[in-house]
Amino acid sequence: MKSEFRKTQPPIVPVGPGELPEANKFLLDNNVPVYTIEAGSEDLMKLEFVFNAGQTTEKTPLVSSTTNLMLTEGTENYTADNLNYTLDFYGTFLSMYAEKDSAGMSILFINRHLEKIIGLCSEILFHPVFPKEELDALMKKRLQWYTLGREKVHVIATDQFFESVFGSSHPYGRKNIAQDFTGISRELLVDFHKEHYTTSGMTIIAAGKIPAETLALLNRYFGQPSEKNNLPAGNKIVPVGEKIRKIHIPRKDAVQASLRIGSATINKRENDYPGLKVVDTVLGGYFGSRLMKNIREEKGFTYGIHSSVVSFNLSAYKVIATEVGKEYTSQTLDEIYNEILSLQKYPVEKDELEIVKNFMLGEMVRMFDGPFALAESFRAAWEFGLDNSYYYKLAGKIRTIEPDEIIHLARTYYRIDDLYEIVVGPE
Repeated sequence: MKSEFRKTQPPIVPVGPGELPEANKFLLDNNVPVYTIEAGSEDLMKLEFVFNAGQTTEKTPLVSSTTNLMLTEGTENYTADNLNYTLDFYGTFLSMYAEKDSAGMSILFINRHLEKIIGLCSEILFHPVFPKEELDALMKKRLQWYTLGREKVHVIATDQFFESVFGSSHPYGRKNIAQDFTGISRELLVDFHKEHYTTSGMTIIAAGKIPAETLALLNRYFGQPSEKNNLPAGNKIVPVGEKIRKIHIPRKDAVQASLRIGSATINKRENDYPGLKVVDTVLGGYFGSRLMKNIREEKGFTYGIHSSVVSFNLSAYKVIATEVGKEYTSQTLDEIYNEILSLQKYPVEKDELEIVKNFMLGEMVRMFDGPFALAESFRAAWEFGLDNSYYYKLAGKIRTIEPDEIIHLARTYYRIDDLYEIVVGPE
């Protein structure tokens, strides 16, 4: 009996995110929203402070990212060294970020240091001094990184892709030039900080095992009215792509060619987005995808190729990216288009679709594995005015999508004539 049992394959049960905990919303005395996600058994907590201070809000290139980076380079009560020592002493993990649409800071710490950490966060976010010496050193370093990046085909291809898809005049598509790194002054940072790092434009997300006194402490340090309550909106102009859709940038000394194929597309707010994510996964969104099997495993043209769909507030993009030997450039492009056309013409086989569904549902489980993953997934939906219903809709679409719908979505959102093709490498 035992031997026969071992020969019987156990049933395959589809996984999924299950019942997701809802974030609780509170308002501080000045109406700053605080979202709390109570989860986890360890005495750990993560605080995230999100501001309307991304690239779409800057009038001068690099001001958003530089302001964010300089927040930890000295404050009214701490030098940069003292601040870093204090953060290390309390065992924190600090992360700064400045993205296309938003900017902010997250900090992971042990609960017994809660009041000290919240005080430090207030110091970093609202009392930086932007010392000129540290600013000059940072911009010199960033210029060096930029210069080195100009020698890498994948960096050039990515920059050109964004410029082509979103337009050179829009923050989503604007490429930096060397002069941008020498045009940043302390005064620009002070003005940007005063305008955008205010409580009137801030949201707080707390996750983990949250102590009872957390809200009171947040209110003490962040509940005061802001000096500026009329926060200007970011760039609301919808980006428009460039007219030229095929660009080859020659790099004589390059060993490989870097390829980017894609275009603007719908973002998370649109009904077709969950289905589009399935199409993207079939095409190139995981290791067993069609592009990987064809171009990596069968043809051996590249070590890796992938596709992705990424949302921004005002738009989104889909892209196929790879680096190939120069002798395989033309063949790789042909095979990429062949795979897109195949998705538009022929139904995905049942076995392949089941693998994709199981992979995507498994990834969704990972997205909600633990309090800090829950917080990241919450922000990924909240930034678009969405809630957990978005994830239930995504999981539902993954489970129920049929081959005919995949064909329809591929024909609708992967029209060959709409795609931009960027090639950077040897002629």
